[in-house]
Amino acid sequence: MRLVFMGSPELAVPSLEAVRDAGRLVGVVTQPPRKKGRGLQVEPSPVAARAVRMGIDPATPSSVRTGEFTSWLRNLKPDLAAVVAYGKILPPEVLQIPRLGCINVHASLLPELRGAAPIQWAIARGYTVTGVTTMQMDEGMDTGPVFLQNEMQIDPDENSHQLGRRISLEGARLLAETIQALGQGNISSRPQDDSRATYAPLLTKDDGLINWSMDSVEIANRIRGFVTWPGSFTQWRDKRLLITAAGSAEDKHDQPPGTVLRSDKDSLFIACGTGALKVHRLQPEGKSEMEAGDFVSGYRIGSGDRVGEKEIC
Repeated sequence: MRLVFMGSPELAVPSLEAVRDAGRLVGVVTQPPRKKGRGLQVEPSPVAARAVRMGIDPATPSSVRTGEFTSWLRNLKPDLAAVVAYGKILPPEVLQIPRLGCINVHASLLPELRGAAPIQWAIARGYTVTGVTTMQMDEGMDTGPVFLQNEMQIDPDENSHQLGRRISLEGARLLAETIQALGQGNISSRPQDDSRATYAPLLTKDDGLINWSMDSVEIANRIRGFVTWPGSFTQWRDKRLLITAAGSAEDKHDQPPGTVLRSDKDSLFIACGTGALKVHRLQPEGKSEMEAGDFVSGYRIGSGDRVGEKEIC
């Protein structure tokens, strides 16, 4: 089959490679180059970089709603388009161009966690199981009929970056299986049960602000879920303090949330609404990430000190 791939981040690269191996890859579409890093160097998306190494010149349209783009895509005469974390909503006129339509790899067990951040919210909400879905795309947000699904366990200490890497590999495998079955005409889709739908909205910077009144398990889950973006931060001595790794502890206390309860050589324990957050690693504003024990000794933080007294956003 003549295949087109649409995707952008590193997590989409395994699926790009799966599409290349599943048929004749006639086009790659990805987000335009963006400024990144402290030097704000303009860099191509990971999918664009991989496509170039494959010998393919990727299309990087600023919009997929123009006549120029639809004409370009139509001229490729695609049988199927595979879309994985492309980052733009495809209009009906684009969805209808490939002979077999567009299929999507979504990082959840649809209809659960429809939306832009299913991996992050699965961890943040304390899920122990998630998965991958391939589906036929329609005009809705992750509402199309489902082809294949595979369930995956979430490890207790796994963060969204680690889970995302595993899901990207499983998603690529499931995508290849779906493409092969579609080419052979021996797969059918089933509609989603909309009554079971849950949502995983796009994360904002505000989601990273730690609410110390929450239960310690919930805070620890959000830290794991938001480790890549937006991070989990609080205030310490009028500056931002980023917490990068933590767990929950069942410490019983009568202290206000955000109070330092105790510390040891490896961890810092901070009171939550229920229980305590056991902080393993953190990063003070303007400094490198460090172990909690080094932070305690270097910044002289101890029992009774408070964090989060001001909202730093």
